Amino acid sequence: MSCAACVGRVEKALAAVPGVRSASVNLATETARVETAVPLPFDTLRAAVENAGYEAGPAVDPAAPAVPVSEPPATAGGMLRGWLRGANEGLPVLLAALLSVPLAAPMLLAPLGIGWMAAPWLQWLLATPVQFLLGARFYRAGWKAARAGAGNMDLLVALGTSAAYGLSVYLLLSGHGTHLYFEASSVVITLVLLGKWLEARAKRQTTSAIRALRTLRPDTARVRRGGHDADVPIATVRTGDMVVVRPGERIAVDGDVVEGMSDVDEALITGESLPVARRPGDRVTGGAINGAGLLLVRTTATGAETTLERIIRLVEDAQAAKAPVQHLVDRVSAVFVPVVLAIAALTLAGWWFATGNLETATINAVTVLVIACPCALGLATPAAIMAGTGVAARHGILIKDAAALETAHGVTAVVFDKTGTLTQGRPVLAALRAHGIAEAELLALAAAVQRGSEHSLARAVLEAANERALDVPAAQAVTALPGRGLAATVAGRDLVLGSTRLMAERHVDLAPLQAEALALEQSGHTVSWLADAGARRLLGLVAFADPPKPTARAAVARLHAQGIATTMLTGDNAGSAQAVAAAVGVGDVSANLLPADKTAHIAALKAGGARVAMVGDGINDAPALAAADVGIAMATGTDVAMHAAGITLMRGDPALVADALDISRRTFAKIRQNLFWAFVYNLAGIPLAALGMLSPVMAGAAMALSSVSVITNALLLNGWKPGRRQPNEEEA
Repeated sequence: MSCAACVGRVEKALAAVPGVRSASVNLATETARVETAVPLPFDTLRAAVENAGYEAGPAVDPAAPAVPVSEPPATAGGMLRGWLRGANEGLPVLLAALLSVPLAAPMLLAPLGIGWMAAPWLQWLLATPVQFLLGARFYRAGWKAARAGAGNMDLLVALGTSAAYGLSVYLLLSGHGTHLYFEASSVVITLVLLGKWLEARAKRQTTSAIRALRTLRPDTARVRRGGHDADVPIATVRTGDMVVVRPGERIAVDGDVVEGMSDVDEALITGESLPVARRPGDRVTGGAINGAGLLLVRTTATGAETTLERIIRLVEDAQAAKAPVQHLVDRVSAVFVPVVLAIAALTLAGWWFATGNLETATINAVTVLVIACPCALGLATPAAIMAGTGVAARHGILIKDAAALETAHGVTAVVFDKTGTLTQGRPVLAALRAHGIAEAELLALAAAVQRGSEHSLARAVLEAANERALDVPAAQAVTALPGRGLAATVAGRDLVLGSTRLMAERHVDLAPLQAEALALEQSGHTVSWLADAGARRLLGLVAFADPPKPTARAAVARLHAQGIATTMLTGDNAGSAQAVAAAVGVGDVSANLLPADKTAHIAALKAGGARVAMVGDGINDAPALAAADVGIAMATGTDVAMHAAGITLMRGDPALVADALDISRRTFAKIRQNLFWAFVYNLAGIPLAALGMLSPVMAGAAMALSSVSVITNALLLNGWKPGRRQPNEEEA
């Protein structure tokens, strides 16, 4: 594909295939994403693309092992065809430039007072291979487009340069005219080839984040089986295998540390610049680099289910997706080439009628055709999205799709969950108050109810029970009560563990411990109650301390400095919520909320005109994350939260929230800048060309420069750093 018009035509061809629900084509990555109602053979889709004048192959799954492909024997003819088709873009550009320099020399030497020009037949000899060999790609692609009843950049270049070349041949053979236009056709082709070469190089830089992530995947793992260590292909490692990671090696799988202690560098995965300590019980991520210690890791995920592969898929999905603003560009591009052809025809007719000079009329029409190529329009949005999502991923911010990126740039209110989001999420058991039973029995029963839970409060209870070496009984029929707590049957008793709201619903009298609970809550503790639901009898309370994260206050202050309002919504008690809010500087707090209550609060903010981002990490946060304009999940939380969110933060650092909004704003600013200049370039260039105020050579240079400048502008995003004050690009 060569321009935005190609994108629209391929999408239209794919969408017309019976069974296809939608088709989205990305010019920058040259990929198509097709959603079908029923399974469709690839050949059916390929045939539709070929009928539209293009070629297609199956996308390669980056997670799949490489399959060796037998190459056919190389032949001189095949090598020449591949070279001319652009297999090595740099060599055709160089040869085209060498052949075109003598043709452009008079134009270059004239300002120096040197009047030299190559002989007419020498000009023809130099221009012909540029036109028909090095420029053959434009004829092939343009013919396919014309045969499919449409137009693209290649058709415009082929028509424009052919007209200039044909006019020059006519003037040469007829002996009319003192100036030939071989330099126009040759230099335009050279400049377009140069632009495409620079464009391809720049595109490769926009995918640098994906390439960097792919290099993190080890090919082998050292697996311990039967007491022996052996290096095996990574594809053969299974969940539960013990993997040995030596000092300095890259960790091959996701897993839990069973033996050993070390520091692990996860910079390219989470954006964390400093190594993090890992010891038995801690989780490690495939692709990270082990420090000085020897680790034995029990594998928990392999292949496509590892964190690294999921990150790669998220970044690829975001880079392949279209921002909503791109649909406007697609609609414009669908009619762009036919309109340009009509303008060129009117230019030819108008100048010929006004001056009676077919030579002048042809050259002005050629200039219109050359300058109007919509390359920059097609690249403006995807180039910025690829650069923005790539640099964000390098710093631990995964943007799931372009819609989230576009929405996030206008966020005016950020809603935080409390536990695990603003607080450290690793609460410790601070107090036990038993009623009618021993404290040890209270802790053992609470641990039994929460044994299978992922919640951070459950981990605190289980750790405390393990420290006291308590005999924790088995629990049956464990049921999660969203926003309230848990229910389970332990030793024949129907127990409930959770909030004050849950106790009220089960008609449990809390009076015996109410005063102590109130004092604990006012001092910033979180209180959970344990009761026998069958007997409606209170058994006691457990209180937790969960201090704010060290960066939380600065993160909230950064948002306030950007004019963004902050709110904290939590299912925790009011005392604990107010204590955390005061510590971190959040202005508005609502406590004792169910998941539905959080959703209702977000709906109210949206109804008031705010564009809302919700930040959370738990199962309870999933409805609110989905209800917000953009959901931001902490990867340190649950998978459910990450699936519901449009943005995932690979570190549990609230400072990344402001960074995510910042890179979204800067990326969208680049999109607007690129689209503005792409539209202005065509709106200004076409009238100037039609009025005869530009030459074909100037038009070719401007057209080649437009695509390169759009991608180069997008690549400026690669200099973005989290948390660093930078000039406001939207005002620049």
